[in-house]
Amino acid sequence: MLAGTTFIIFFQAYMVAPIIPALARIFGVAEQTVGLIVPAYLIPYGIATLVYGLLADRLGIRRVMFVSLAAFAVLTASATSIEQIALWRIATGIGASGVVPLGLALVGRLFPYEQRGRPLGWLFGAMAGGMAFGSPLGALLVPMIGWRGLFLVVGAAGAAILLLLLSYRRVIAAATQPVTGTLRDLFRGYKTLLGTPRGQRTFGYVLVNSMFHSGVFTWLGVYFERRYGMGAAGVGLALLGYGVPGFLLGPFIGRLADRWGRARMLPIGLAVSAAAGAVLLTGFPVKFAPVVAMMLSLGYDMTQPLFGGIVTSLGGKRPGQAMGLNVFTLFVGFGLGSLLFGAVLRYGFGPALGLFALVELVAAVCALRLFRAETPAASAGLSSGNR
Repeated sequence: MLAGTTFIIFFQAYMVAPIIPALARIFGVAEQTVGLIVPAYLIPYGIATLVYGLLADRLGIRRVMFVSLAAFAVLTASATSIEQIALWRIATGIGASGVVPLGLALVGRLFPYEQRGRPLGWLFGAMAGGMAFGSPLGALLVPMIGWRGLFLVVGAAGAAILLLLLSYRRVIAAATQPVTGTLRDLFRGYKTLLGTPRGQRTFGYVLVNSMFHSGVFTWLGVYFERRYGMGAAGVGLALLGYGVPGFLLGPFIGRLADRWGRARMLPIGLAVSAAAGAVLLTGFPVKFAPVVAMMLSLGYDMTQPLFGGIVTSLGGKRPGQAMGLNVFTLFVGFGLGSLLFGAVLRYGFGPALGLFALVELVAAVCALRLFRAETPAASAGLSSGNR
């Protein structure tokens, strides 16, 4: 159920990516202007997770999660114009941001550290799947039901999944207990999370890696349209490949990380992402577009879930605060990546893709040293010592 909830939230976040060109034509504005709809949702989402994580530690995950999911369902269905899309996506980002981070924190309570890879793989696979399926279905549904109808359908789906999730309220309440504390305890918690080398490198990599994936993925539809002349449906189907590795391999990758250690997996995942960015520069045959999207997704699935696993061991008695900071970093990276890629895009797709791929490659090389201690034997000690 948590994976299903994660899927629908990320579906909503990325269903506008492939219809950016169409919306630009409908409303007579530049594609870069319509593209701002993506960070308009992602950045407020990331900022609000800090508040929801703290509220969850004080009030309990169950209450905050259900209220946030209800806000997502209501606000998503309220958009009726291009101006309202931008405004309501800001509001939706704020309202919906209490679900996914608290679901990740809940996994940290339900599973010991050495067994979290597989369930975290499910949730992060649902993220990638929502991003991927949101793109093609958004493109395919808009001609049939209109862009207003698309938002209404997603809002209804959010309401339905809330009703289904209510049956698990006792499980959620039993797994987590509210945490009390003073304002000083709050700042001490952030100091603990960011005051150790392990915390600094983990959150730093979450930011850089999310910027890469969001920047490339948000504008990938525009790239396919300009370079290969694809229509909205063709772009959507090409981007469908982005969700395949997460759905099929997410839990398996998580299990490998638990068994082999994140020290081995993280550099490989970062290198795969950099290679996918480089492949986009080569002018490959259009029939391989879904394969390149799968390659991008595989890089995501081999990195962000593993970083999330490390974060679950950093929070101690305040899992909501730790995961709130993680998702804040993740979504701010998503928003910044989309903005920065769009800004560099004025010089062309070549420089933008080359820059992003180069940064990801440097991150892969540095990860060999920075995460060398993330082995299965050492992680148990690191989870308490946070060295």
